[in-house]
Amino acid sequence: MDETRRAAAQGRKKWGIPQRSGADERKPTARSTDRDAQRNLAVPFRGHIAGGMRPGRKVVVVGVVDPRPDRFYIALTCGCGTSREPPPDVALELCVRFKDRQVLRNACVSGSWGDVERAVPFFPFIRDQPFKMEIHCEQSRFRVFVDGQQLFDFHHRLTSLGGVDTLWVKGSITITKLA
Repeated sequence: MDETRRAAAQGRKKWGIPQRSGADERKPTARSTDRDAQRNLAVPFRGHIAGGMRPGRKVVVVGVVDPRPDRFYIALTCGCGTSREPPPDVALELCVRFKDRQVLRNACVSGSWGDVERAVPFFPFIRDQPFKMEIHCEQSRFRVFVDGQQLFDFHHRLTSLGGVDTLWVKGSITITKLA
């Protein structure tokens, strides 16, 4: 049984993201030092998406894969949940697993996880190498690109896109830029 189905069978999935103070969640300003910007992009990361998602918006994550990666997660959620519990609505959670070279996608609606999607045309992540992931929100789906190449489409399972207001990142990557 894969990790997501096992977690669903045992109840709510645990994320283990530490709580951050309000000051840690602010965006770096033009006057921030490089060190401040790095601290604000530290993984695990949880940040607010101002105005929520809607067709035409995109989220960009630029990062570097760790030298000895296991996996990393990127999730778009409705609300921030707590340090141990994800919110009950997750519009898109993607899990990049290096051991079996998979990119798993799923969503959680009202606390219930759906079926995992696995198929991708290629595995774009290389250890110790940079990448740029763009998550485009369209009317009926999220369209995800890595380094300019389309990786997959994920059809919306949540209907209220405007409520998707939080970006989570954790795992074997370093974030260098968010947009």
